[in-house]
Amino acid sequence: MKTKFLFLGLFLMGSSLSVLANTNAAGNSFRKLNHSSFKAGEELRYRLHYGFVDAGEAVLRVKECDRKINGRSILHVEGTGNTISAFDWFYKVRDRYESYIDAEGVFPWLFIRRVNEGGYVINQDYSFMQHKNKVDNGKGKSFDTPDMVQDMISAFYYARTLDFQNAKPGDVFTIPMFYDDTNFPLKIKFAGRETIHVRMGKFRCLKFVPVVEKGRVFKSEEDLSVWVTDDANKIPLLAKAKILVGSIKMEVVEYKNLASPISKAK
Repeated sequence: MKTKFLFLGLFLMGSSLSVLANTNAAGNSFRKLNHSSFKAGEELRYRLHYGFVDAGEAVLRVKECDRKINGRSILHVEGTGNTISAFDWFYKVRDRYESYIDAEGVFPWLFIRRVNEGGYVINQDYSFMQHKNKVDNGKGKSFDTPDMVQDMISAFYYARTLDFQNAKPGDVFTIPMFYDDTNFPLKIKFAGRETIHVRMGKFRCLKFVPVVEKGRVFKSEEDLSVWVTDDANKIPLLAKAKILVGSIKMEVVEYKNLASPISKAK
């Protein structure tokens, strides 16, 4: 089992997205989002369970960044994932994902991916030229992209800025994402509101069902369910998935320096 499944669940948890509006990257008019969903200093820690066994953990950190890109202020987000316990003995995973996100528009300028999963290595360095609607993969190739296209990390944070107050069960939302040298339209279905129990307590949540590709990791399009806090933070709390070789569950085990009060139920 590769830790990319861990990150897939984590990023899809946050990626319940709507069609982009008021963005004209080619004309250098970038959006500005006013939100209280996250801030520099936030840290989210997750534990991945494979069946009844603790298999891995993931951590997401938002950091201040001194550099500017195209004259714009940047936040540096780092995501790490690794196997633990018995899984680390026979299939060691050490993954790192980084995104340099526009502080005002919550879209990426740079994306770095370093994957080492049992000796299988991926190194990616993407430059997002949002003003040209292109991505450079650092290997001599560039790709045309839609306005304000997202990477795996930035999609997670952009999703959290959206307002789902008027969302109805069955509504499907889409966002353009660039992944593995490919434009990928990420689709998410809103499934309603629920109160759930996790290790950190009881929370009011929004439930989403990512629309995934059949036959690869998941058996059907709706084998992954995700619960996100029903508040301004929209923190992914829990994900449950049925995969071709069993089931996995991921839940938050720690959160720090949130931008807004969390929807913890009494």
